[in-house]
Amino acid sequence: RWFTHFYVVSVLWNGFLLICLFRAEFLGEPLPSWIQDMHHAFGRDSQSKDMGNEHFSALLVLLLLWLHSCRRLAECLWTSVFSSGVIHIVQYCFGLGYYIAVGSTVLCQVPTNVRNGKKLSVQICWYHVIGVMMYIWASLHQHRCLAILANLRKSRSGKVVSLSHSVPFGDWFESISCPHYFAELLIYVSMAITLGIHNVTWWCVVMYVLFNQALAAVLCHEFYQKNFSSYPTHRKAFIPLVF
Repeated sequence: RWFTHFYVVSVLWNGFLLICLFRAEFLGEPLPSWIQDMHHAFGRDSQSKDMGNEHFSALLVLLLLWLHSCRRLAECLWTSVFSSGVIHIVQYCFGLGYYIAVGSTVLCQVPTNVRNGKKLSVQICWYHVIGVMMYIWASLHQHRCLAILANLRKSRSGKVVSLSHSVPFGDWFESISCPHYFAELLIYVSMAITLGIHNVTWWCVVMYVLFNQALAAVLCHEFYQKNFSSYPTHRKAFIPLVF
């Protein structure tokens, strides 16, 4: 339940960054001076030209990241049913920092000419379309899977009747133990595609999400196997038919 705090921070912080970038993109206003300093600190000034359509790609990815945070916050508040599990203080602090850093990472992909007060034209490319479609597809499945998990602890009337663990069925649960983690990976991959596929920085973010979610999925998979003798043997932990 403490993950709710992460999404509150993400909605507020990344929403603020989104507004700043939107105003720079469409109103021709320069980004705040402290954001310009952040660009300089990370060496963004060394790039003297606009590499492709990065300005609109970054704006779109920041929007997707903000929408993802809004949806996850709503699910934490009104969909998920949490047990009495706790989170380590180090993990909690890291999570807060992560959602601040990840939005800032997107903003650092913006070409230098955006913050010179220059309006930029919007050019929708094929990778924007593919990335957004994949994002919507993965988000829908993640929501369905989270709803399935929540319903295991609710009666048909929607009242919470148990906080114990049960074996989930339906949607991607038929193939893997943790489809919501797999969907999280696909969401970040969709953002990498939206950025134009070639963005090495965001692929590093994807690799972090891959290992983070894979570890959580393996631990969850082992829990199911240990506590439920009739657990489906054909299910993988994280990636269908693979891992």
